[in-house]
Amino acid sequence: MNLFTLKAIGTVYNERKTPEDDYWGNISSLIELGEEWDESCLDGIEAFSHAEIHYIFHLVLDENIQNAARHPRNNPAYPKVGIFAQRGKNRPNKMGSTIAEVIKREGRSLWVRGLDAIDGTPIIDIKPVMKEFLPRGEIRQPKWSCELMKNYWE
Repeated sequence: MNLFTLKAIGTVYNERKTPEDDYWGNISSLIELGEEWDESCLDGIEAFSHAEIHYIFHLVLDENIQNAARHPRNNPAYPKVGIFAQRGKNRPNKMGSTIAEVIKREGRSLWVRGLDAIDGTPIIDIKPVMKEFLPRGEIRQPKWSCELMKNYWE
């Protein structure tokens, strides 16, 4: 198995202090790049409506990592599915990824809305969203996932 080292490029600052499953849609977050990053790293990002933010679930303990099938949100009403068929935080590499709306940028600071990461979350990458990288064709997903997500972005 290959091992890789990731270095945080910045940190999330927002009002959410603890992990919660729902109501992320109106959360505004500041992503502050670390001092070692020149502010020009963000040049041009404000021309995009959205950015894909990659981050680490830094509060997940190693003993809580899921490496097998489980019920999403531990709800037995949902079918047991593998960790790679759900977006839970207890992932093998503790990595999260969300497309968030770009609000504004100033220097090494980027404000976004709809980022489902709590205050203090380490950011490992930021990519602009380009429609050419979005799925082509219809998106298919099981009914249980629609039920699970019904309040996520409210």
